[in-house]
Amino acid sequence: MENIENVEKRNWTNYTIKSLAFWVVVAIIAGIVFGMVDPKLAVQAKPGIDWFIQGLKWLVGPIIFLTIISGIVGLKSLKEVGSIGFKAFIYFEIVSTFALAIGVLFGNWFAPGTGMNLSVESLDPKSVEKFTNVNQDVGSVWAILKGAIPNDPITPFLNGQTLQVLVMALTLAVLISAFGGAYKEKILKPIEIAQNFFFKILTVLMWLSPIASFSAMSFLIGKFGIASLINMASLLGVMFISVITFIFVVLGIILAMFKINIFKFMRLIYKEVLIVFATSSSESALAPLMKKLESAGVSRGTTGLVIPTGYSFNLDSTNIYLSLAIIFIAQAFNIPLTIGEQLSIILILMITSKGAVGVTGSGFIVLAGTLSALGGAIPVVTVAVLLGVDKFMSEMRAVGNLCGNAVAAVVVGAWDKQIDMEKFRYSLDNPDSIKDEILG
Repeated sequence: MENIENVEKRNWTNYTIKSLAFWVVVAIIAGIVFGMVDPKLAVQAKPGIDWFIQGLKWLVGPIIFLTIISGIVGLKSLKEVGSIGFKAFIYFEIVSTFALAIGVLFGNWFAPGTGMNLSVESLDPKSVEKFTNVNQDVGSVWAILKGAIPNDPITPFLNGQTLQVLVMALTLAVLISAFGGAYKEKILKPIEIAQNFFFKILTVLMWLSPIASFSAMSFLIGKFGIASLINMASLLGVMFISVITFIFVVLGIILAMFKINIFKFMRLIYKEVLIVFATSSSESALAPLMKKLESAGVSRGTTGLVIPTGYSFNLDSTNIYLSLAIIFIAQAFNIPLTIGEQLSIILILMITSKGAVGVTGSGFIVLAGTLSALGGAIPVVTVAVLLGVDKFMSEMRAVGNLCGNAVAAVVVGAWDKQIDMEKFRYSLDNPDSIKDEILG
């Protein structure tokens, strides 16, 4: 009896006091309370999250770079790389379109902007100048190509330019695979050592995530206040329902096609989801997610290629937000949209929503560009109504994007037979069997 009690006690502490996830939850609650009690002081907590994100940017770049190289070089042939990339591209396009459609459908169904009766004349055009007075080719094919080519090999790592790091890693990996010959194994060994080194540093940094979570929530509530939530509660509610529907219905159906239970899968990645929600940054869980899926049975080449690429081209919840936001704006300002115009929104966003990751204020830039492309049916200045509530929606976008890319890696891996399904199913049924080196 004594032994049983000791075991139970140990298990309880592992899930509470010794658990990083537990302290992140505590930090979130403490940050919200602090932001409400002393908003002025809470705003000053912002450096905590800024420093954490900057530290992540310095680490995530090298980790992605090394993971892609080791994963691709470890594949049997370059043909496998092409196969994974092609299937990932098809998956991204199909699922992204579904996400855009959900935003439009739920926007029309719940009509969160109806009855607000806002006036364009009451808005200050200067509030959105920094988002509208930019090169409007953000999201175009040409802009994506330009943004993918780094000016030097160092800056992308320092600034967290995932797409540029991806391009450099792919280029080097292909060259090693094509011309490395008998020296591939010798080349791989120091790369894998360096990769493990960066993962260990990341493990240490992630234990600072509760501080970052407290800082983020304190600043958010202190800066924008609970009032911002109340005023835009309808939009936030619809966004929440849309993201939940996308995760558990759309992604759930996709996983079910491969006989994978979405609820078990979410249990597997719940720590990563929590970290992303707390910090509002998808970067905070990018590397841990890659590591966990690899440990669960997905090939390193698949996780290394699909997930980083997905953060540029498969931002599903961002797509939901963009399409929903346009429908909301039209309703709030009593601007009727025909079915044809709504279909045009989806078609335009299929292009403009790509490749804006890493651009400051990209959400508003893409929104402004889309409204401009609609021919003036909706004035660009109307995006100003979203400035206050956008910060609160970033958590939902980050979580949805994380889940979307996690599922993408699993689906592409299963589709291309780059996953050990027996090991993966065992991991789903026994998530504690995976040694979580990064998030504890």
